[in-house]
Amino acid sequence: MEFLKKIILKWGILIKILPWLLTVLTAKIIVDYFNLELMDLNALFTSLVAATIFLIGFLISGVLSDYKESERIPSDLTASLKNLQDDAFMLSQIKNDCCASSFIDYQKVVAFKIKSWLYSEITTAEMIQIIGGMNTYLIKLDTEGIQANYIIKMKNEQNNLRKIILRIETIRETDFIGSAYAIVEAMGFIIAVGMVLMNVEPSRDNFFAEVFFTMLVTFLIFYMIALIKDIDDPFDYKTNGENGTEINLDVFNDHLKTLEN
Repeated sequence: MEFLKKIILKWGILIKILPWLLTVLTAKIIVDYFNLELMDLNALFTSLVAATIFLIGFLISGVLSDYKESERIPSDLTASLKNLQDDAFMLSQIKNDCCASSFIDYQKVVAFKIKSWLYSEITTAEMIQIIGGMNTYLIKLDTEGIQANYIIKMKNEQNNLRKIILRIETIRETDFIGSAYAIVEAMGFIIAVGMVLMNVEPSRDNFFAEVFFTMLVTFLIFYMIALIKDIDDPFDYKTNGENGTEINLDVFNDHLKTLEN
C-alpha cells in the first residue's frame, strides 16, 4: 500500500493529463487511418515548439522562486508557535500564573485552527481574528506585572504568525502572470492539433514513428504546463491534500502531535 501511494504521488500529474494524452492518441490514430494529414513537418513548426518550450522555462523559473520560499514557511510557522508555548510555559512555572496556563491552552486552539485554515475550512479573516485573540491573554499578563520583555517577545511572535498567514494567503491567491499561462496553453493546444494533423515522417509511411513523436511532444508540453499550475499554489491542501507538489507539513504536524499529548 505504501509503495502504491509513492507511485501515485510521483506520477500524480501524469494521471491528471492522461485523459488529454489518450484524446490526442485517439485523434492521431483516426487521422492516420483515414489519411487526413494536412501538412508535413517543417522548420516553422519546430520553431513553434521551441518557442513554447522557452515560454515554459520562463514560467517555471518564476513560480519556483515562490515555491522555494514556501518550503521555509512551515518551519517558520512551527518555530513561532513553539516559542510562544515555551514563553507561556516558563511564566506558568516561574510565576505559577493561571493566566499563563490558560494562554498555553489557547495556543493549542490557535495551532489546530491554523491546520483547519490550511485546508480552507475557515477563512483568512477568521484566522487573523483568532490570532488576535492572544491579545486578551497578553493584556492580563501585563496587568499581573509580568516583565515587559516577555510581553514584547510574545507580541513579536504573534506578529510573525500574522505575517506567515498573510504570506500564505498571498501565494494562494496570486497567479503567476495569467496572460503568460494563456499563451502557453494556447500554443500547447495548437501544437497538439498540429501534431495530430501532421505527417511527421513524410518520406516514409511509419505509423509508429508518427505516434511516438506526437505523444512525446504533447506529453512534454502538457506535463510541464500541469506541473507549473500545480506548484504555482503549493498550499492547495483542500484540493490535493498533503500530496504531490504541495509543501510538506511534517514539521507542523509533529508539533500538533505534541500538543495532543
